[in-house]
Amino acid sequence: MTVNELKTALSLETLVEGDGTRDVTTGYCGDLLSWVMSRADAGCAWITVMGNINAVAVCALAEISCLILADNAVLDEAARARAESEELPILRSDRNIYELAVALSRLLPS
Repeated sequence: MTVNELKTALSLETLVEGDGTRDVTTGYCGDLLSWVMSRADAGCAWITVMGNINAVAVCALAEISCLILADNAVLDEAARARAESEELPILRSDRNIYELAVALSRLLPS
C-alpha cells in the first residue's frame, strides 16, 4: 500500500504532501525518539504526537515512509520545512494512537 492509498483509506489530513508513492509495509507507534529510531522498520507508517524537527530527522534516519500525527497534534514550522526538503509525507488525524493503529493493522498484511 502506498502512502497516498493509506491517506485515503484512513481519511487522513495532509500536512506535508511529500512522496505519496512510498510503500507502507507496517506501522509503528511511539513517542520516545531514540526508541523509535532503533526499533521502527524501514517502510513503516509512524504514528505519534511528536510534530517536531527531531521526529522528522528520525523518519529520515530510519527510512520511515510517513509520519502520522494522532490527536490533532501540531506540526511545528521547522519540522514542516525539513519534511518538505526530505519529501516526507506528514499526515494527521483527530483519532488517538490506539484507534489509528487498529485501523492501520486492518489495512496491512500481518
